[in-house]
Amino acid sequence: MYRIAGIDVHKKLLVIVIAELRADGVVILERRKFLATPEQMRKLAECLLEWEVEEVVMESTAQYWQPIWGMLEEVWQPARRQRTGAGPKAGKLYLAQAQSNKGRHGRKNDYEDGERLVKRLEANELVLSYVPEPEQRLWRAVSRRKIQLNRDRSRVQNQLECVLEQAHIKLSSVISDLLGVSAQRILRAIAEGGSDPVVLAGMVEKNVKARQRSWPMHSARCDGAVRSTAS
Repeated sequence: MYRIAGIDVHKKLLVIVIAELRADGVVILERRKFLATPEQMRKLAECLLEWEVEEVVMESTAQYWQPIWGMLEEVWQPARRQRTGAGPKAGKLYLAQAQSNKGRHGRKNDYEDGERLVKRLEANELVLSYVPEPEQRLWRAVSRRKIQLNRDRSRVQNQLECVLEQAHIKLSSVISDLLGVSAQRILRAIAEGGSDPVVLAGMVEKNVKARQRSWPMHSARCDGAVRSTAS
């Protein structure tokens, strides 16, 4: 007795097909639907244990596959792998690219999609995606988020510099980081009406190289803004 589950993943629904591999082919044993909620996903994982399912295959539908994948990794996979007599594929999870499980003429049927997942997995006809281990996925997410935040910061700084140039405020000529503590303090003072270059220069932090005494620039008041030109 060797059982495989095919999961057709939707935003709000999980359609499960349990199949048993026999000498005469693939026999469908169970068809069920679960809601895509934490409680229902845990119940699904427990049902897979009760049905003694060895392998699970699902479609990579947008980001909706990730919660059920994580739940199966936490509840179902360890139990199947750690049991006595577990085979090399016990607790195996597969993520199939949706295009490789497409039906004829694009027809869509939830239970048929689940059955087709199992049959095509058995026939090696699915295009499977590589899913790293949980820790590696976490580090990947952190790295991607860090890169995105750095890009957002650069974009905001460029937009800020553009606005300052239009106002004839040459702050970036003496302070490279317009989002730093010193630059933000000076910009806040300008927004509140400050226009004295000497007072504004005194707001620079001690660790900034371009301190007030070393700024080689000419400053003059002009319509409430600070116009500075580096020499």
